[in-house]
Amino acid sequence: MQTKLIVALAVLFIVVIAAAILIALPTPGSDPENTPFVSENVIVTAPLPGSTVGKMISVRGSARGNWFFEANLPLAVKDPSGKQIGQGFAMATEEWMTTDFVPFEGKVEVQADYTGPAKLVVMKDNASGLPENDASVEFDIVVQ
Repeated sequence: MQTKLIVALAVLFIVVIAAAILIALPTPGSDPENTPFVSENVIVTAPLPGSTVGKMISVRGSARGNWFFEANLPLAVKDPSGKQIGQGFAMATEEWMTTDFVPFEGKVEVQADYTGPAKLVVMKDNASGLPENDASVEFDIVVQ
């Protein structure tokens, strides 16, 4: 009787461990390490959220055309307190006078003395200067 109980517990233990391993394994296409930043108006494919980056950051993605002004899109990097530690801009690589997504490429340079956690910020280019037209998206990165 005791042997049957030990065998049953061992089998149950193995089944539970196997199930936990299967649940923990990522499914194809669901690797969070390789997932772009996606919002209603902006998609950033590089750098990826959580990436470790250098002082000169190449930024690629797409934004709705109405986020551009004269094909430009402001970029910034902020430290955890919200202080801007880097700035740059991206340019549309296709026709930007649309409400559809338009690909962009740009660069942001971070202050030479900064390392650590930060946020990459993609801003709507608000040529009017009116606060109601401001918009931005941001996600975490790490500056080396």
